[in-house]
Formats: sequence, C-alpha cells, structure tokens
Amino acid sequence: MKDWDWNDGQDVVLAVKHLTKTYGGAKTAVDDLSLTVHAGDIYGFIGHNGAGKTTTIKCIVGIHDADRGTIEVAGKDVRRDPLACKRAMAYIPDNPEIYEYLTGIQYLNFIADVYQVSGKEREARIRKETEDFGIYPALGDLISTYSHGMKQKLVVTGALIHRPRLLVLDEPFVGLDPEASLILREKMHALCAEGSAIFFSTHVLEVAEKLCSRIAVISGGKLVTEGSTEELTRDKSLEDVFMEVIGHVKAD
Repeated sequence: MKDWDWNDGQDVVLAVKHLTKTYGGAKTAVDDLSLTVHAGDIYGFIGHNGAGKTTTIKCIVGIHDADRGTIEVAGKDVRRDPLACKRAMAYIPDNPEIYEYLTGIQYLNFIADVYQVSGKEREARIRKETEDFGIYPALGDLISTYSHGMKQKLVVTGALIHRPRLLVLDEPFVGLDPEASLILREKMHALCAEGSAIFFSTHVLEVAEKLCSRIAVISGGKLVTEGSTEELTRDKSLEDVFMEVIGHVKAD
C-alpha cells in the first residue's frame, strides 16, 4: 500500500452524522452528534470529564460501534469499509499501550510494516521524526526502559510514519515536555499543510485556542457549540466561551 493519495479530491476528511452511543442500554454517552472536519483543519474537541469526548473518538477510529448514525473518513464509511478508514488515519489514545519488549526501532518498523511504508521512506522519516523529538539515540533500547515522555514521543513518531490523512489524538500533550509540545504543534501544522486534517481532544483550553482552526464543545454527549476559533473567540477567550456554554447547559 502506498501513502494516502493527497490528490483524491476529498475536502471532507471526517464526517460524523447523528452519532449516538449508549452503554448497557441506559447511559447515553454520545447523543445525536454531528460534525464535519475539512482538509487543513486542526479541529479541537473539548468538554469536561465524562462529556463524551473519548467515546466519540473511539467510535471514529472503530474501537466502538455506534448505535445510530454514520462516520466517514475521506468518503469511506467506518462501519462498511473499516480497513480503508484505518489505512487513512492514525490514532493516539490518551494513555498509549505499546509493546515494551520491543526496542524503539523494532516498534517503528512494525508500524511501518503495517502501513506498508517503503524501506527508503521509512528510514528517512524515522530518523527525521525521532531526531526532532530527541529520541533517535535511544531507538536501540527496549521500550520498557523509556520514560513516559519518551514513550509518548515514540507513539507520535509511529503515527506520523505513513502521513495519515486523518490524525486523531486524545489529550496528545499529556506527558510531553514544553519543547516536545512545541515540536508536536509544528508537526500538526505541517501535516495539515499537506492536505491532512487533525481531530483532537484536550483539556488545555489555551493550547486549543492558539492551535485550532475550528472548535467544538461537547457536554452530556451533546454538541453545544461549534465554529471557527476566530468566530467563537471574537470578543472573549475560549475559557470564557467554554464556561458560558457549559453553564447554560447545566442551567437547562
């Protein structure tokens, strides 16, 4: 398999339509959620703990099945064509679990094998990404010897190897030092400049306000506001917007 075709003509990279997910037939974690992410978007998905962010993300990447609604990645339905969707995306959960009995380079080569990245391309990309994050000298070491921050940098490198059309991140900056956080933000911008899109959740509203082109706020499984960052924060900070809309939801 080659890298994703950047000239596929798909402007809508992620389309979530009327997504509903319940647990045990009782608790509704996501309630009739619809949103659209376009090529070039860095789309922030924010909400309080238990708002439905992680459940939404797990439905998008195919870990959970939706009870109702559809999810499409670059025009492919996650339920009907899951393999094509997985080929087009990369996912980093909030607490990545990786094979600690492998060395760093073995792990990255495994990921490159899964996505069928050619030897020449993988070698160049692995070196570039790991040098940028400062973990290249440790690639021969067992992952079990890595710090939490080093593991996070390794997982990010693995996610970038095949240049995903959609990069999905759940709290990506947790565990990263300030320098690594800055490097990740730069890489997110660079990936979107190539025609990709990024969908990520975060509790750090200052980061979302500076980094994102669009933002959605979810509360109680429902989308309560959505729009461009410029529109939402025209007269106030994102923190003010968040507290205002969450306050209205609780009052209702």
